[in-house]
Amino acid sequence: MSEQSRGNVLFVLCDQMRRQAMSCAGDPNVSTPNLDALADDGVRFTNASSTAPICVPARFSLLTGQHAHTRNAHHHWRMSPAERTFGHAFADNGYRTGYIGKWHLSDVGRSRPVPERYRGGFDHWRGFELKNDPFDTAYYTDDDPDPHPIDGYQTDGLFDLGVEFLDEYDDDDPFCLTISVEPPHPPFVAPDQYLEPWEDRTLELRPNVPYPASTPPLNIVGEPYAQWGNRERATAELYERYDYHGETFFEEMRKYYAMIENLDENVGRLIEELERRGIRDETAIVFTSDHGELLGSHGYMAKQHPYEESVGVPLVVSYPDGGVDGGDAISVPTCTEDIFPTLLGLANIEADHDLPGSDLTPLMRGDRSSLERPGVLLEFVREIRPHFPYHEETWRGFRTERYKYTVKGYDNMSVGAFTEWGNPWQLYDLETDPYERNNLVDDPDYEDVAREMHGQLREALVRYDDQYALAPAFGHERLNTPDN
Repeated sequence: MSEQSRGNVLFVLCDQMRRQAMSCAGDPNVSTPNLDALADDGVRFTNASSTAPICVPARFSLLTGQHAHTRNAHHHWRMSPAERTFGHAFADNGYRTGYIGKWHLSDVGRSRPVPERYRGGFDHWRGFELKNDPFDTAYYTDDDPDPHPIDGYQTDGLFDLGVEFLDEYDDDDPFCLTISVEPPHPPFVAPDQYLEPWEDRTLELRPNVPYPASTPPLNIVGEPYAQWGNRERATAELYERYDYHGETFFEEMRKYYAMIENLDENVGRLIEELERRGIRDETAIVFTSDHGELLGSHGYMAKQHPYEESVGVPLVVSYPDGGVDGGDAISVPTCTEDIFPTLLGLANIEADHDLPGSDLTPLMRGDRSSLERPGVLLEFVREIRPHFPYHEETWRGFRTERYKYTVKGYDNMSVGAFTEWGNPWQLYDLETDPYERNNLVDDPDYEDVAREMHGQLREALVRYDDQYALAPAFGHERLNTPDN
């Protein structure tokens, strides 16, 4: 390490990349040599989860370390300027902080700059609220109100800005840089040189994609995938209706993977820049996503649901000078709220306020083999868009290394009150059923497991001050109901 007292931190955040979509994670379709190499030179968390699997609540938790339920965060929600982000924490400890790319926490729309007071305390700003069009993206520079269009593909352009940040780097002070790209978020599009190798390539579907083997994929036309909230229609409409340019389902899958391969190449390019400058080993690199993508699993697209393809995210960390370089695969469940304290831990910074998540660096360095908590809370807090899943219902879940348990309740948005408390909904044994095809919540052989998991969820709601109304179940009393 150089003479600086603490290492640099590079946080790479993508959008809607599911945990399984790396070759090192076992996906047979995609090739991610640079992410694989990063995992080999660091650690990979095999049970990392997005606590609230939708963009804005997940990003709020990533930036602040707080649960979405504490702010009733939803997809069209603005983070208060009073919130303390890891940008503030690093700046207060002598770091130069930078943020490049998608923000999605100020609700200013797609064509307006994010005001300074809503930018989370980062001093180098090359950001935008959101675009969802990788070939038509513009960013804003600090307080300049004029947009700066990216010439070409968004991921390439944002990583170019990351290289520019490194060009301006003064090694007298360490840096904390975030690069936040939208791909592989839809629309599924990629540069031609990444799409061409995928033309007509055979794909291997996950076993939980309800594709009828005797029926060829249909051309997909019509209404947005958001209409697929009705499970009874989902399987049929998965192959009959899709919103992405009238393409077939398999063509869209190929584009999704092409976007990831482009992202992987850009990660490799940035690592080469760190190596060329002689600062790779002293830079902690953290790669993750805000949430996953179902991509047909269980008959659904997008996110929001509590299935592994939706809540599961990649989490790869490498920091040779910090003792994170063993190539381990760590199975301890992690959550979104762990990112803030872990970034601080990598830089040996003490948090100046209480954070509900855990610093994962002792696990990465081999100082610990487990965390004090038994698992992680999962949640879907609120959906204000009428035609999207969970507009009139909400769910909570608890995930351990082996089991995942969820409850679902119905929320009357017009009066802001529960019309039905959270009742047992799903129980999956992820060890014997990793594709979640056998719901055990009513299986008498798993009643003891369901009782334990319901109790763990109940304790997590209390621990994290979640006022979700939980019905009595499996011998446990109700919680957060009018008579409690």
